[in-house]
Amino acid sequence: MSESSLDATRDAGGALRWFRYLYRVPLLLLHLCVGLPVTMLCVVVPALARIRIGHDDTLEERMIRWWQGTLMRVFGFRLRRFGAPLPGATLFVANHVSWVDISILHSQRVMGFVAKREIAGWPLVGWLATKGQTIFHQRGNTESLGGVLQEMLLRLQSGKPVGVFPEGRTRGGTEVGPFHARIFQAAVEAGVPVQPVALRYGLRGNAQAVVAFGERESFFANIVRLLGEPSRLAEVHFLEPIRALDIEGRRRMAETSRQRIVAAMES
Repeated sequence: MSESSLDATRDAGGALRWFRYLYRVPLLLLHLCVGLPVTMLCVVVPALARIRIGHDDTLEERMIRWWQGTLMRVFGFRLRRFGAPLPGATLFVANHVSWVDISILHSQRVMGFVAKREIAGWPLVGWLATKGQTIFHQRGNTESLGGVLQEMLLRLQSGKPVGVFPEGRTRGGTEVGPFHARIFQAAVEAGVPVQPVALRYGLRGNAQAVVAFGERESFFANIVRLLGEPSRLAEVHFLEPIRALDIEGRRRMAETSRQRIVAAMES
């Protein structure tokens, strides 16, 4: 069976799925029981966290990127990056397919994400998200959104990067939904660039629906299923940044970001 046909549909089961579980489950446990404590030690101990590695990285950032990248490799994702993330204060905006998106992005650039509050209650991922300075938002709550936008502005003004999924929710991997313009206001007020990021799974993106949550599929069920799936390509496209001086208004900024992501997905 070709990789293309494997990418096009979800692997239903069989001997190969159980074989993948046989070696991936121990690798996942090793990564959680050894890799996670080591990473957290480098994050919570200030003397270690501030150690500089090269010109741009600290030990804290390097370890977070390593841990997230290794986690994705345990799940069988082969990461391929196009372009480069901007340094400094940047609003990164990406299409939203699955919980995997956050780990993929974190493997390339450490940033504080805006995420739905339900994630805080997810096993392990919720704890990691909290430790990763995630900004939690209660969907449908106007007061919560106001607080999220204010926190985004403060972080951007202090030189920290922020990541958001402007669609507001996943859509089964079948389409890129409209981008909510209001989420771009923080970048406009802070005067920082917006960098669109296209996340594409499988050959030419034909595994978007495979990676996404299935109908009525729980978070735990999705993790178990993905852990047994065939190895797949995961592409991260860091696209041309958008600066407030170049485009007038948050609505136009949102439209342009979506257009660039869709174009990258279809290339």
